Amino acid sequence: MKKNVLIAGGAGFVGANLCQKILLAGDNVICVDDLSTGSTRNISSLLGQPNFTFIEHDITHVLKINKPIDQIYNLACPASPPKYQKNPIKTLKINFQGTINLLELAKEKQSSFLFASTSEVYGDPEVHPQDESYRGSVNTVGKRACYDEGKRIAETLCYEFNKVCNLDVKIVRIFNTYGPLMDPDDGRVISNFIMQALRNEDITIYGDGTQTRSFQFVDDLVSGLFKYMDSTEKYLGPINMGNPVEFTMLELAKLVLSLIPESKSKIKFLTLPDDDPKRRKPCIKLASKRLKWTPEVSLEIGLGKTIKYFRSF
Repeated sequence: MKKNVLIAGGAGFVGANLCQKILLAGDNVICVDDLSTGSTRNISSLLGQPNFTFIEHDITHVLKINKPIDQIYNLACPASPPKYQKNPIKTLKINFQGTINLLELAKEKQSSFLFASTSEVYGDPEVHPQDESYRGSVNTVGKRACYDEGKRIAETLCYEFNKVCNLDVKIVRIFNTYGPLMDPDDGRVISNFIMQALRNEDITIYGDGTQTRSFQFVDDLVSGLFKYMDSTEKYLGPINMGNPVEFTMLELAKLVLSLIPESKSKIKFLTLPDDDPKRRKPCIKLASKRLKWTPEVSLEIGLGKTIKYFRSF
């Protein structure tokens, strides 16, 4: 039997990749997106397919669906700091009211529900690497708080719906992800570095370049989300999903330049923004144990595929 799968934020970067994965598995996809940061470009090849439906809708308003829904993925929220900081109150509403609306829909339809949380709930971490038991070091009144705290309250909502309503809920904490269908101007570090190199602009590193991140290719993440949702084990989580191989920003910039050899870009150092985490690296032992999931794509291979995609702009 084909499943009916609703993906909120389905026209976004990760959402559109997930839509493709689920369609290839033979299921029906209902893609919901208000197109504030998502784009119909990302789903243009899917529009018109008989098992794909697109609904333009803002999840801060109640969503009505007149058919059974087996699974709901909530990926709806800007993830790029410049975009979620542009309208911080809306960002909070998406995570709070939007998540309530989708959880109520899951309750009505008795759907399994997966919430895309974030490594940002760990803030500027005081332990390294970060496992799921770490409660974080978040500034509740900082520039990033609308996103960090929005995701934290959404996790709590998932926990309460699971406990009170016996809803099958799964929480994933996603670490830095990149790949095709990213918005080339979304303001995150990999898209910034690649587009700056392709445009022969200065590659801007904030801080001294020693701060680190761990980057996972989108195919690895989508595979993990799919595995977790389809798991017969009802496990709330949270589960970290990320690539535990750590790179400094300077190492990343040099790797990007090596993969775009025609670039005339130079590296330029700027002041580090407030509340920007100095180190970020996931512990993925839980995902490996429970889901038999580990990322497979190296940063060099993934960057090559991403650069190829960005060259089309």
